[in-house]
Amino acid sequence: MDAFSRFHRLNLNRSPIEEVRFSELSVLYCLKHKVPADSEGIKVSEISSFLNVTSPTVTQLINSLEKNELVERSIDKKDRRAVQIRLTPKGEKTIQEAINVFIESFHGLVDFLGEKESLQLAELLTQVYNYYNQIAV
Repeated sequence: MDAFSRFHRLNLNRSPIEEVRFSELSVLYCLKHKVPADSEGIKVSEISSFLNVTSPTVTQLINSLEKNELVERSIDKKDRRAVQIRLTPKGEKTIQEAINVFIESFHGLVDFLGEKESLQLAELLTQVYNYYNQIAV
């Protein structure tokens, strides 16, 4: 139990980019990986589904990201009632910086643990995820 408590206190949900909250990075990551390059964007409901949070929560995050010029909204050409969200060039640069920081961090962890223990950790974390996902109501 002590190990879980210490791990929780590490606060791994803090953002590697000072100007952007971790929750906002999650939206940027979703947009980077879910929006095809030739697309107008995706709907708030699609982001909401991907992140498993409510649409009003996503809307608040989008408002903040738009204010900081990291995303932009546009009217859906097929359904004028809908709005599409996509990354701006500044948003693309920001999420790529965050991804690079995460990758560097994981490389450091692999160097610290070694390949064998890193693989064991990945397997155990997958099992932990599956367990908690299974019991989630």
